[in-house]
Amino acid sequence: MSQVVFIVLLAITLGVFSFSAFKIYQLFKITKPAYPVRDFGKRIKRTIINAFLQERIFRNPIAGFLHAMVFWGFLLILVGSIEMVVDGIAGTDRVLASLGLVYDLIIGGGDVFAYIIALFIIVFIIRRTVLNINRLHGKELQKKNHIDALLALTMIFLLMITLAGMNIFYIAGHPSYEGVFPVSALIAPIFNGLSSDSVHLIHDINWWSHIILIFIFANALPYSKHFHIFMSIPNVFFSRLTPLGKMTNMDSITKEVKLMMNPETAFAAAPEGDTPPERFGILDIEDVTWKNYIDSLACTQCGRCTSVCPANITGKELSPRKMVMNIRQRMKMKGPHIVKEGKDYSDGKALIRDLIKEEEIWACTTCNACAKECPLNIDHPTFILDLRRYLVMEESSAPAQLNAIFANIENNGAPWQYSNQDRLNWTE
Repeated sequence: MSQVVFIVLLAITLGVFSFSAFKIYQLFKITKPAYPVRDFGKRIKRTIINAFLQERIFRNPIAGFLHAMVFWGFLLILVGSIEMVVDGIAGTDRVLASLGLVYDLIIGGGDVFAYIIALFIIVFIIRRTVLNINRLHGKELQKKNHIDALLALTMIFLLMITLAGMNIFYIAGHPSYEGVFPVSALIAPIFNGLSSDSVHLIHDINWWSHIILIFIFANALPYSKHFHIFMSIPNVFFSRLTPLGKMTNMDSITKEVKLMMNPETAFAAAPEGDTPPERFGILDIEDVTWKNYIDSLACTQCGRCTSVCPANITGKELSPRKMVMNIRQRMKMKGPHIVKEGKDYSDGKALIRDLIKEEEIWACTTCNACAKECPLNIDHPTFILDLRRYLVMEESSAPAQLNAIFANIENNGAPWQYSNQDRLNWTE
């Protein structure tokens, strides 16, 4: 009977998660291309260093260490969760025990990390509720964002408590048990006075509580900021390999320049059916690239980007974290309607001005401090640059100082207001 119940719960979990994943896939389909994904060797190396070894997160030594330990612990505990799923379907008990020493190392590490993670989660909750950590607050973080974070932390804490309880009472109920449990084995003797039935009942309660929490947590993640648990590693893998300071040229503009410089060659090289771009830059969510969107899904809202932004530090409106959050927010608002009604759908709003002020867009110095600091390789400046491109190339809307520079370049071939003939007068 328990196998049947487990299989039904697993089927419901997979069904709901597949539905959520399909909805996100549909939203990805309305995004635009970013760049070709090549150099897989470099990408794998970067993923190992940045994602699995957590290189960037150690720039903040204390918080970085806590987060890295939680991440590494989850990787070990994941193996035990997979074993639970297999046991639940097949009606077995500790099915992976045949791995021998490898199993002992994985299960032993998972047992130790269960207690470490539980302790560190308490620290995270205290940091969010008691300590005034500036980067964990901000105008873009509303009450629901803080509740989301606390709910996720609470669920992770309960997962670790039920895992520890499952291990303790597994040992208490089995004189000869599979695996190694360095911490739980020290606690289990406390419950030697309980009857065998009580021990097995408490073990089963913890086992079912743990697996049901996993099922609930997995299906809550796509609607939470903690979706980065799934999206962070892919985001690092697909991150740009070019230097952060390198700004990409727009293909449509490159074609126009080639056409002006050599019309015959440009027309000959143009593929059939080549159409002009629908829009220069980004105005709204249908203009973002798949990389912009995956950035927004991977964002942990940790605030490291905003904390190092020179514009934000000096009191400007710009918050790189807010910019990335706005992508996901706007996609949630408009994306499903575009999927149903097509790209002609309009709700009378846009990313620019309704969610992101022009002042924020122009406050960026493109120093790339945010992209350099982000532990998940989110590329904020490229997105901001595309917002600027729309304002300049579609609306001719730029600060007066920039418009003066543009006019000088057009008239004088240089950013200065002097003509070519007068440019060397200063030498006299």
